[in-house]
Amino acid sequence: MNGFEFRNWIRTLAVASVACCATPVLAHVGGASDTASFPTGFLHPLLGLDHLLAMLAVGLWAGRAGGKARWATPLTFVLAMGVGGWLANLGVALPAREQGIAASVLVIGLLAAVAARVPAVAAGVLIAVFAVFHGHAHVAEAPAGGLAGYVTGFVAATALLHAAGVVLGVAAIAGGRPIVARSCGAGVAVTGAWLCVAAIV
Repeated sequence: MNGFEFRNWIRTLAVASVACCATPVLAHVGGASDTASFPTGFLHPLLGLDHLLAMLAVGLWAGRAGGKARWATPLTFVLAMGVGGWLANLGVALPAREQGIAASVLVIGLLAAVAARVPAVAAGVLIAVFAVFHGHAHVAEAPAGGLAGYVTGFVAATALLHAAGVVLGVAAIAGGRPIVARSCGAGVAVTGAWLCVAAIV
């Protein structure tokens, strides 16, 4: 990736970030439709700033970590998110769900900012716990309708957000600009701190 392409990538990311900041912060909405479907499921992670930032940060952390973490970390998140959704579908309540989601933005943002080297098992457990909160929220707030399509939608959106984060992390390193990845992670963490306060008060 040459300097011109890298600058274009950063500009695109900046524009997307500004657009995302215009969305409701803790509003986990499915979209314009009141029926669960693939489109409403796909939009759900994109229309909540907390979900969007956490999932981008997971990919960013994985991209900076390198090796197996580049696929294992996002995969762990997706699988554990499915467990959270399954629990919500069973009607199992999850205490402090919003606080857990907000904490995930803060913690994963910090991990991505410093490119933290965490043992694989510990990283997997941490990511899985946070993912359960996200998956539970997705399904608990799903409109009535075809749950299968809705779940497929939010899983697809999550995977794409993870991939975008991984690409950013890898591109920043390959371009010799780790400060970009650090800054993005720090920005996510700062937003997470604000979300934590909002979730408590």
